[in-house]
Amino acid sequence: RWRRKQGAAAMYVEDEVEEGGVSRLQSAFGRKWQHWLDLSAPHTAPRWALSAVIMIIYCVRVYLINGWYIITYGLGIYVLNLLIGFLSPQADPEIEGPTLPTSKDDEFRPFIRRLPEFKFWYSLTKAFVIAFVLTFFSVFNIPVFWPILLMYFLALFVLTMKRQIKHMIKFKYVPFSFGKTKYGGKEDAGGPRQAE
Repeated sequence: RWRRKQGAAAMYVEDEVEEGGVSRLQSAFGRKWQHWLDLSAPHTAPRWALSAVIMIIYCVRVYLINGWYIITYGLGIYVLNLLIGFLSPQADPEIEGPTLPTSKDDEFRPFIRRLPEFKFWYSLTKAFVIAFVLTFFSVFNIPVFWPILLMYFLALFVLTMKRQIKHMIKFKYVPFSFGKTKYGGKEDAGGPRQAE
């Protein structure tokens, strides 16, 4: 449908496009998919168990077909990038100054990840599924000497993790909650206790 509107200074034509069947179907599928993702959000252990199964299936497939190593290398680089985002604070203390408490008297500020756990899980699982699908197309089976790729990846992993751990030590943050002191409310008069 076309509609003409007149403004005070000029006249213009506005094009209104009605949604077709495909875009309505795509929209309905997107809403349903988001609904299932929202339902899965509080169930951390089953989500990660599903991801572990998908990762194992991918690794077994690559081992059995003895190829597609370049896809696996790209997947490894992407997963390493996700891991760095997961381990990094949202506000980088090197750029924005210290945002985490640095002494006992500082106000408590929780560790907020640059990449939240749910997005980390979803991106990781989606990457493994996409890589699994790519192993069915021979165009992605580029011949490469896989030990070289493995050495490159291990060197990259070690150097990146070394830099990340130095960053954690320098700015005194730990991105995990296990082993940290937990404080109770007013009803808990015993003071701080160690987490199990």
